[in-house]
Amino acid sequence: MTNDGKQKLHIAVFPWLAFGHMIPFLELAKNMARRGHQVSFLSTPRNIERLPRIPSNLSPLISLVKLHLPPVDGLPDNAEATIDLPSDKIHFLKKAYDGLKDELTQFLHASSPDWVVYDFAPYWLPPIAVELGIARAFFNAVNAWFLAFLGPSSALIDGSDPRTTLEDFTVPPKWIPSSSNLAHRYYEIKWIVEAAQNITSDVLDTYRLGSAIAGCDVLATRDCEEFEAHWLTLLQQLNKKPVVPVGLMPPLVDISGEETSDTWLSISGWLENQTKGSVIYVGLGSELTLSQETLTELALGLEISGLPFFWALRNPSGLNESDSVELPDGFQDRTKGRGVVWTTWVPQLRILAHDSVGGFLTHCGWSSIIEGLQFGHPLIMLPFMVEQGLNARIFEKNKVGIEIPRDDRNGLLYRNSVAESLKLVITDDEGKVYRDKAREMRAIFGDKLRHDQYIDKFIEHLQNYRSLHKD
Repeated sequence: MTNDGKQKLHIAVFPWLAFGHMIPFLELAKNMARRGHQVSFLSTPRNIERLPRIPSNLSPLISLVKLHLPPVDGLPDNAEATIDLPSDKIHFLKKAYDGLKDELTQFLHASSPDWVVYDFAPYWLPPIAVELGIARAFFNAVNAWFLAFLGPSSALIDGSDPRTTLEDFTVPPKWIPSSSNLAHRYYEIKWIVEAAQNITSDVLDTYRLGSAIAGCDVLATRDCEEFEAHWLTLLQQLNKKPVVPVGLMPPLVDISGEETSDTWLSISGWLENQTKGSVIYVGLGSELTLSQETLTELALGLEISGLPFFWALRNPSGLNESDSVELPDGFQDRTKGRGVVWTTWVPQLRILAHDSVGGFLTHCGWSSIIEGLQFGHPLIMLPFMVEQGLNARIFEKNKVGIEIPRDDRNGLLYRNSVAESLKLVITDDEGKVYRDKAREMRAIFGDKLRHDQYIDKFIEHLQNYRSLHKD
């Protein structure tokens, strides 16, 4: 029994091999362990070694279980996560991931967890769990509107989506109110389709996702009722599955071991010398590869703006040498003192928490948006992949920030658009609405107690379901 006298659960957690998935799954695991439940977190050896440290008070309740990727032709040695690979090789990782099926089945059979919480990729997992009598939760590590935009799981499985042209994806689908702005830019859907066409995959991601949703007993999503709640209702209507938000899980600022580290001393020393609320933090995620043209225009836009900035610019480790890009000649000399370009790992949460930061130039990944808004920073949005553009539409509509304008057909970025967007959001009088709205959002996105209560309700759902469906 847990501290509240209810059934103690054993929950297996199995994310896709991308850190943008593994980290939210680990946060969910830690939240469940804090409530006295036993969690088995399953991934590959190298990924487990690279995960953040488990707090000592939780380590007895979280088992890190190593599953071993089988060799796959085309998959480089030691490539165990998407960050280790260029995008055109990720399909090899998916094939290897599917090869974990037997080892995972053996673990589930031997340990008999009450629940398995899984990601979009293991389309083969739900039938195995059914056979073993294990309840199934699909965890959507992003938000409800992303899944709602994709449509019902049945259409993802059988390919019956009525949208057949690129233009069809630039307007809200028929199951979303026409007053909504939830749609892709033309260049976004073009990039997505081109990326898919360049990859020879045995199993489409849409089929994986549809099967994962169709096979679950509950659809959990990193969302809350206080922001755009109607998407949760629509998601349940589309998929005819119970949808349970787990809250936004805003991460805690971990200062252990950082206060005296050379990295933090250097970064914090620079931040301390800046005016309160003046610095733009530029963080475009750990897996985005910018083209040389985009990097150049972004850099020159930062320069033209005249605003102080801290740019976390780190090439993904799996990048081909031929794809490496460089800052414009003389850029760092011309912005010296006013701007910092940091090319190794940075403690993003610590930086966003600093008083000198006044805005966040982001790629609109869901975790990054949550981190920015939990500190009340307005967003300057530059989306690139998958759901990021849809996120930008939602937050621009809510006046939490603006999306940097780009050429609508080809997505080209222009330095003047970058500079003007930054100045509007950070300093101009007309941008006060964005700054004020972002501060309002802090009450939702940064309310740890509120989001802890969502975790409590999610676990209660898991407990009640198992009580009703015990063999």
